[in-house]
Amino acid sequence: MWLYKLIKKDKHITIRFYAELNDFLPEKKKKRDYILPYFGNPTIKDIIESQGVPHTEIELILVNSISVNLEYHIRPLDKVSVYPEFELLDVSPLIRLRPKPLRNTRFVADAHLGKLARYLRMLGFDTVYKNDIRDDMIICHSIEEKRIILTRDLGILKNGQVDRGYFIRNQRPFDQCRELVRKFSLEKQISPFSRCMECNGLFNKVDKKLLKAEIPEMAYQYFEDFYKCAGCGNIYWKGSHYHKMQKTIQKLLSG
Repeated sequence: MWLYKLIKKDKHITIRFYAELNDFLPEKKKKRDYILPYFGNPTIKDIIESQGVPHTEIELILVNSISVNLEYHIRPLDKVSVYPEFELLDVSPLIRLRPKPLRNTRFVADAHLGKLARYLRMLGFDTVYKNDIRDDMIICHSIEEKRIILTRDLGILKNGQVDRGYFIRNQRPFDQCRELVRKFSLEKQISPFSRCMECNGLFNKVDKKLLKAEIPEMAYQYFEDFYKCAGCGNIYWKGSHYHKMQKTIQKLLSG
């Protein structure tokens, strides 16, 4: 009986989460070391996600000051430090948990983020979205097309197949978009009004004479530049809506 109690007592680790990873923790665990008991032979991924932190949010794990991957099996008395993506430190000599950042930032948004998807398309980002898209299709798009999953559903981010994903913190779509611009440093990648907000298709400039039968007479009279979506065929021009969206973009990129 004494031996059993001793073994049970030793089955714990010390763990700490850093920076924005604390968003997922209860107040008593935020920004501090804490003791975490465990049973069996879990991986560090199992331990981290048992605390509510999806593995897609993590860039680096140190166990006893040595970097490890997600498949590392924890041992009694391990000291674990878990870090999000680094912006100012070079962690290339250490074990990174995913490949280097994508050259072309592309997204797939879950069914509850339709307005966010429209904002991202307005900024020119290739963003897959359907209001009835299933989790398995989201994962498929992410894997096959190297897209970052955007969601407020922690379950999908804990799926072992998911390599790239981000949990949206804010509730309002405008704030969500601003959050992403800052998180992924998207300012230099934006290409406003190059993509259809409805279907994600790219725009092609078209001679307005070829569109005369498809556009309102007033628009034909007062505007010269017209663009047609290669996906859905919608036609766009720089009317009052264009100037309103310009102001929205300025607000997204300010502050």
